Amino acid sequence: MMKERKFDLQDRLIDFAVRIIKLSASLPETKEGKHISSQILRSGTSPAPNYGEAQSAESRADFIHKLKIALKELRETEIWIKIIIRAELIPNSVELPSLLKEADELISILFKSVETAKKNKD
Repeated sequence: MMKERKFDLQDRLIDFAVRIIKLSASLPETKEGKHISSQILRSGTSPAPNYGEAQSAESRADFIHKLKIALKELRETEIWIKIIIRAELIPNSVELPSLLKEADELISILFKSVETAKKNKD
């Protein structure tokens, strides 16, 4: 019998953050690489703890606000990944398309979660 894998968004966001940490470490030691490394490290590791804070929100409005922060940081991270790809800062990386796909999926999940939370608020 196959064991059903429980969907855990928190774990998925943590895994995403770890992948971003590794990506950041692999960027070149140029002025541009260091700048982007710093930016993507900040935005890409932020969604997991913000989602964790949302789980302990003091109100529905606080929950929505914290989810929106996580969503905003994911969108920023997605743009940094696209910049890395277009600038070819990590040539021939097989990891970047997969990371971009994960960012897109996480954005969709959080966007829908915010919409649902807003609808349930009314």
